[in-house]
Amino acid sequence: MTYSMDCYFRQSWVDRRLAFQGSNMKTLALSISMLARIWKPDTYFYNGKHSYLHTITSPNKFVRLYQNGSVLYSSRLTIKAGCPMNLEDFPMDTQRCPLQFGSFGYTTRDVIYKWNSARQVAIAEDMKLSQFDLVASPTANHSTAPGFSQAEYSMLLVYFHLQRHMGNFLIQVYGPCVLLVVLSWVSFWLNREATADRVSLGITTVLTMTFLGLEARTDLPKVSYPTALDFFVFLSFAFIFATIIQFAVVHYFTKYGSGECYFSSDLSDTESSNDEEDVTRRIIKNQTTRRKSSASSARGRGNFAINGDSVIEVIPLSAISLPDRDPAISEHWQISCVTCSPPPRQMPPPPPPSRRATSSASQRRRRRAPRFNSVSKIDRISRVMFPLFFLTINLFYWYAYLSRSERIHYYNSNNA
Repeated sequence: MTYSMDCYFRQSWVDRRLAFQGSNMKTLALSISMLARIWKPDTYFYNGKHSYLHTITSPNKFVRLYQNGSVLYSSRLTIKAGCPMNLEDFPMDTQRCPLQFGSFGYTTRDVIYKWNSARQVAIAEDMKLSQFDLVASPTANHSTAPGFSQAEYSMLLVYFHLQRHMGNFLIQVYGPCVLLVVLSWVSFWLNREATADRVSLGITTVLTMTFLGLEARTDLPKVSYPTALDFFVFLSFAFIFATIIQFAVVHYFTKYGSGECYFSSDLSDTESSNDEEDVTRRIIKNQTTRRKSSASSARGRGNFAINGDSVIEVIPLSAISLPDRDPAISEHWQISCVTCSPPPRQMPPPPPPSRRATSSASQRRRRRAPRFNSVSKIDRISRVMFPLFFLTINLFYWYAYLSRSERIHYYNSNNA
């Protein structure tokens, strides 16, 4: 990982050959072209990636010479340096980004770098970073021996302690994750027969959670270890996936799950035969009653005739309304309505229903009554256990990472 900064890099050294006296001027502003004619340190950045000098509208540097031979050389640089970040606590992490610089060719026998005790590192008071807070910038003097040389080189070191802002991640990641988990709990209040609704809700939340987790790592460097944000996303994904598993368990232990009213069809053969006998008995009884009523009504009118197994009923024309026609013709008309039906027969009365038949009929009525599934006990328990368990894990999560972040901040402040 890298970071960049815009700074004024100032160096001063003493060259006795440049001392001057006998003048009222204590300092001299030298031309930039004088830098090529005097000695200057060959400073470079050990962990620099890409640094450059600002040259608009002219090279941003100046040289001043004092009477005792001191030279002040200042330049405006943009430095891009490497920072070995540890993202295990991301986005509640605090990073220590170093900046190392020293001489490229002169050893400690030639040049020794030291910090100015008055102002080592000065930070602009109005400086604000979008994602970090600069909490400290401790400095140190250091000497090292590069691997390609046995000689020691003088080096200066400064650490920039950066504490990450969490507001952006709370809005874009943590908040939506919590809302998706809560949304998945809505299925606990849906009927267990609503299979399509509960499955579609679970799949939708899982896909949204997957997209959100991938989007959260878009701007994050590719690291081989999980971060604190990854743990939270995985935790939310696990709760949403557990909601789907919970419905699968509820559906498995539900005996009837069609979602509609139903009638029992698990009747025995004896009960089925009794049903058929009852139906046949009712049909015969209804036919007998209907025939008796037809015969008695025919006798009352007197316009009937019995021919073998048939009963012939004669209805006069005056009893039927016809369209308007010639009265002379209609007097000679007669319409006979012949109803052929077997003569009424005397059927033995049905036996009174036994107690066993009455109980079996009532049992069949109870079985045929429409039933609705009740609320599953697993759903009732899940309505309480899922939110409680999620809240408990969140308390442990935030306490662990925030307390760790505070310890790192306290350690960095003491070192500063």
